[in-house]
Amino acid sequence: MKKIVLPLLCLVLSTPVFPQSARFTMSGTISDAENGEDLIGVNVFVPSLNTGASTNVYGFYSLTLPKGKYEIEVSYLGYETVKMTVDLSENSKRNVRLTTLTKTLQEVVVTGEQQNVNVARAEMSVERLSAKEIKSLPAMMGEVDLIKAIQLLPGVQSVSEGSSSFSVRGGGHDQNLMLLDEATVYSASHLMGFFSVFNNDAVKDVKLYKGDLPAAYGGRLASLVDVRTKDGNSQKFSGVGGIGTISSRLTLEGPIAGDKMTFVLSGRRTYADVFLPLAKEQRVKDAKLYFYDVNAKLNCKVNDNNRLFLAGYFGRDVFASENLSEMDFGNKTLTVRWNHIFSPKVFSNFTLIGSYYDYATEIDMNESIAQDWKSTMRDMGGKADLSYHPDPQNNVKFGYGFMHHAIARGTGGGVGENSIIRRFELPEDYAIDHAVYASNESTLFRKLTLRYGLRFSLFQNLGNDDYSYRYVDYESADSTFREKGKVYNTQWRLEPRVGVNYMFNEKHAIKISYSRSAQYIQLASNSSAGSPVDLWFYASENVKPQISDQFAFGYFRNFYDNMFESSVELYYKNLTNVVDFKERASLFVNSRIDGELRFGKGYAYGAELLLRKNKGALTGWIAYTYSRSFRKIDRVNNDEWYRSPYDRPHSISVMLNYDFQPKWQFSAGWVYATGIPVTYPLGRYQIEGLYVPIYSKRNEYRYPDYHRLDLSATLKLSKPSNRFRHELNFSLYNAYGRKNPWTVYFKQDEENPDRMKGEMMYLFSVVPSITWNFNF
Repeated sequence: MKKIVLPLLCLVLSTPVFPQSARFTMSGTISDAENGEDLIGVNVFVPSLNTGASTNVYGFYSLTLPKGKYEIEVSYLGYETVKMTVDLSENSKRNVRLTTLTKTLQEVVVTGEQQNVNVARAEMSVERLSAKEIKSLPAMMGEVDLIKAIQLLPGVQSVSEGSSSFSVRGGGHDQNLMLLDEATVYSASHLMGFFSVFNNDAVKDVKLYKGDLPAAYGGRLASLVDVRTKDGNSQKFSGVGGIGTISSRLTLEGPIAGDKMTFVLSGRRTYADVFLPLAKEQRVKDAKLYFYDVNAKLNCKVNDNNRLFLAGYFGRDVFASENLSEMDFGNKTLTVRWNHIFSPKVFSNFTLIGSYYDYATEIDMNESIAQDWKSTMRDMGGKADLSYHPDPQNNVKFGYGFMHHAIARGTGGGVGENSIIRRFELPEDYAIDHAVYASNESTLFRKLTLRYGLRFSLFQNLGNDDYSYRYVDYESADSTFREKGKVYNTQWRLEPRVGVNYMFNEKHAIKISYSRSAQYIQLASNSSAGSPVDLWFYASENVKPQISDQFAFGYFRNFYDNMFESSVELYYKNLTNVVDFKERASLFVNSRIDGELRFGKGYAYGAELLLRKNKGALTGWIAYTYSRSFRKIDRVNNDEWYRSPYDRPHSISVMLNYDFQPKWQFSAGWVYATGIPVTYPLGRYQIEGLYVPIYSKRNEYRYPDYHRLDLSATLKLSKPSNRFRHELNFSLYNAYGRKNPWTVYFKQDEENPDRMKGEMMYLFSVVPSITWNFNF
C-alpha cells in the first residue's frame, strides 16, 4: 500500500506553489442567512488579482493570498452579492451569510453557483440540480421526482416506462452509483419504479457525473449520482409538505440548541391501500399497495473547527394480493460524518457508512406450491477525505476508503407441510474493497485549468465456510473449500483521471477529459429495466472487474450575459471484461451463477447537445442525445457484435417553465427516445408435443419509439411574505395518452394454435393529479 500511496501524494503535491513568506489564508463557511444551510459552489472572488475560490459540499472555502488589503466579492446566483474589505495581515476566519434576492420577474433563475460555472469549472460531463430546480418540473402522480428530473438531462435515458432505472451514455442501470449522504442505495425505486427513494423536500443538492467521476469515487462505470440532504434550519422551526391524490409528505426542521444543533425529519406515504377496501371485487379489497419512507438528520456544530452529522434513511414497499403473492422490499442507510478543520488550508471529512437492502416474496396460490424467498445485502465501512488549499491555483484532495460487503443471495422454498417445493439456502458471499486516491485541480494560468488524479482500487473475496468453484473455458474445473473470513482472491486496478479546461474568455471554453473506472460488483438480471428481486454478485476468481476507458471532448458557450448556456459533448467509451449471460441463462435459485456468465468487450459513443435558458419568466432547456452501445460476448449471438440492451440512438427532452407573476407557474416536459432493443421469437418447432421457440439474433429488434408530454400548473394561494404559504399543483402525466410499451409478450393464437401472436402491455394512459403544497 505504501508503494501506491507515496507516488499518489507526490503526483498531486508536485505542482509548485508560491513561497509561504508574507502569505496568509482567509477561510470559513458560507451559508443562507434565512435558514443557515451551507451553500455549495459559492464564488469568493478577488477582483484586483483576478483569482478566487469556491465553497465545497460543506460550505467551506479557503483562500491564500499575499499580505495586503483586498476587496472581496462573495456571490451566488439568486443571492445578494456581499462585498467586504479585508486587511490580510494574518490568517483569519470569515463566515459569511448570504441573503436571497427579492424575486421579481427579471430575477427568476433556475440554478445556483456563479453564472458562467458551466464554462469556468474544470469538470465536464457534470450536471447539477437544486431542489428548487427539480420542484419546477411537472409532477407525476402529484409528486416531483429527482430521478425523473435526471432522466430529462442529456446523455441520460430511462430504461422503461415509469421506471427509476436509467442508462447513462449507453451504460447499464447497475453501472450507476447512487449515493444518499455518502451511503450506497442499491434500489432507488418505490412503487415498482414510479417513484424514487429520494424525497425532494429533504434534498439539498444533487450532482450527476456522467462517466468522468472524481478520483474520490469509483466502483461504477457509467455515472455517479451524489445526493445530499438538508442540514436543518438553524434560524427557526419550519416545515414543508403536501397532500395529494396518491401520496402525502411532511418535512420538519429547526434548531434544537440555539444554532449549535439542528434536525431534519421527513416522511412520505402513499395510501392507495386506504381506498382499496371500497372496491367492489373482493380480491381488490384484500390487496395491499403502498410505500413509505423516512429521512432523519442531526447536525451538531461543536465549535468553529468541528461539526458532526448523523443521517439516516428507512423506506419500505409492500405489494400483496389475496391468495396470490406478496412482496416487500426496502433500503436502510446510516451515515455518521465528522468535519474537522486542521488548519485554514486543510479541511477533512471522516465518515462511517452503513447500507442495507432486502426483499422478500411469498406465493400462496395453492398449498402444494406455497413458497417464499428472502435476500439481503449489507455494506459497512468508512472513508477519510481531506482537501489541501496551498494557494488559489491549486486544490489538492486525497483520501482512503474501505467497505465490507455481504450478500445473502437467497433462502426460501416451500412453506407449510403440504408444499411440494423443497427448501433451499444459497451460500452467503463476502468481500471487502479498499481505495486510496489523490487529485489536484491546478490553474496553470488564467485561461488554462488542469485536473488530474489517480485512484487505486483493491477488491478481495472472503471465504464463507463453503466451496468456491473455478471455471475454465466456461466449464467447471475444480472446487476449493474457503474458510470463513479468509481472503482467497485479490484483484486491483489503477484508475487515472485527467481533464483540461481552456477558456477563450468568460463566455466560452473547450474541455477534454479521460477517465478509467473499474466495477467489481454487478447485477444479475434478465431485464434491461431491472426489478427489486434482481441479484447482485461480485468479481471473483472467475469474474474480472469490468473496465471502462472514457474519452470526452466538449465545447461550452454562453450568450446574452449568461442568460443562455449551450454545450456540445462528444464521448467514446471502450469497455473490457463486459459481463453478459449465456443463452437461456438460469439465474433463479442458482448457487453457481458464475457458470451462467459469458465475457467479452464493448464500446459506446455519442454526442450530447444542450441549450438552456436560466433567466427571465421563461426558463428551461432543450437536450438532444445521440448514443450507440455495442457488445461482443463469447458464445453469444454466434460471437458477433450486437446492440447492448441500452443502445437507443436518439433521444430528445424539452423542459419549459413559465412564471406568470404573481399567482401562476406553468411547466411542460416532452420526451422522445428510440425504442429499446429486444430479442423476439421468430418461430417455433414441436418435439413430443412441446413447442420450442426459435429466437432472433440478440437484440435484433426494437420496441416502438417512446414519447410523452407532461403538463403542470401551480396556483399560489398566498403572498410570498406570509409566514404560512401554500399552493395547488395540477399535473397531467402523459397528456395526449400515448400507449408506450412496458413489455411485449407472445402467446398462442387461439384461432390458429400453430402460430404465436405478440401483444403489447402498457401501464398508463393519461394520469391526472392534484396536490396541495404548503410551507411555513
